[in-house]
Amino acid sequence: MQVQVGIIGAGPAGLLLARMLHLQGISCAIIESRSRAYAEGRVRAGLLEQGSVDLLTETGMGERLHKEALVHDGIELIFNGERHRIDLHELTGRRVYIYGQQEAVKDMIAINLAAGVPIYFEAEAHKLEGVESTKPRIHYRYQGKDEVLTCDYIAGCDGFHGICREVIPPALFKGHDRIYPFGWLGIMAEAKPTSDELLYCRHDRGFALFTMRSESVSRCYLQVPPDENPDDWSDDRIWSEFDTRLGRHEGLTLSTGKILMKGVTAMRSFVTEPMQFGRMFLAGDAAHIVPPTGAKGMNLAIADIYVLARALTSFYKKNDSRGLETYGETCLRRVWRAQHFSWWMTSMLHISPDGNPFDHKRQLAELYAVSTSRAGQTYLAENYVGLPFET
Repeated sequence: MQVQVGIIGAGPAGLLLARMLHLQGISCAIIESRSRAYAEGRVRAGLLEQGSVDLLTETGMGERLHKEALVHDGIELIFNGERHRIDLHELTGRRVYIYGQQEAVKDMIAINLAAGVPIYFEAEAHKLEGVESTKPRIHYRYQGKDEVLTCDYIAGCDGFHGICREVIPPALFKGHDRIYPFGWLGIMAEAKPTSDELLYCRHDRGFALFTMRSESVSRCYLQVPPDENPDDWSDDRIWSEFDTRLGRHEGLTLSTGKILMKGVTAMRSFVTEPMQFGRMFLAGDAAHIVPPTGAKGMNLAIADIYVLARALTSFYKKNDSRGLETYGETCLRRVWRAQHFSWWMTSMLHISPDGNPFDHKRQLAELYAVSTSRAGQTYLAENYVGLPFET
């Protein structure tokens, strides 16, 4: 099989790229190692920046999103027994949207398949060949047979553990990594959200985040050691700890319910440089990982694809390859801004296991500086709602 662009990975990055290329008449195909049911059911991110929503809408993939997403104008920081609201919309004119990544993936898969874009589920890409040639090839196994997809360009949207990043020669590859000394115990519960907006809580026992997936389903997180066993946490223990870290505030009461799922996620930051080699381009988790505190994971993937799709379109429509040549450089400017914001939010709100009284007092001073200064609120808000795709 031969197409203009071969895409490895049917996550948000690969699916959005396929849609944007199809709308421009550029042929593509997606190779995905997992089943369709797995891709549509995996619970991950749930917050979309305004720019991400605008792009999904422009590409015809926002209809259900606009019907079902929860639109938020602000967030709250809770620390030292006080609540401080950051009015995102008043400060920036922009909003954020709560819409589960798995729901966005369902929409993207359905629309791509309806448009005739080939998506090969349970197809394991195991080798890239000729990446520096004009006709790179993706070797994959599908339905018990070895197959080859020949293309002009390869989009590596295959996640942190995929094969595409490994193609970059060791002499060129730079992996910038930071492992955090804590993780998140995340739960999904049949419970009305504790608040209409996200609550970011800094407590002496550790960080807690109260968010949601709908008006009747809560998604909440507790800071725990990265190797914590979720089975050690009974439902009663989980809700008791959330109640403690939320604290007592007028008009705010913890909402509890049946816990549907729980799990522990370790936290890390990672950036790949370069994000391209030959005719292979990395996007999304294949290129970078951020701690979830800043809600940047899926949004960074969408920003990468905005740049890559425009570059590919310029090449095929105008024979202009400048966007392809500078793809990685363009994306990395925004990636590093998002990495800094995610690190900053994480370091400001989490309790370090080797912290001391000075660190705790400094954190509180920083939180007061951010929440009581319009300049501090604006900095947080501008980054939270999302920077321009091309900074």
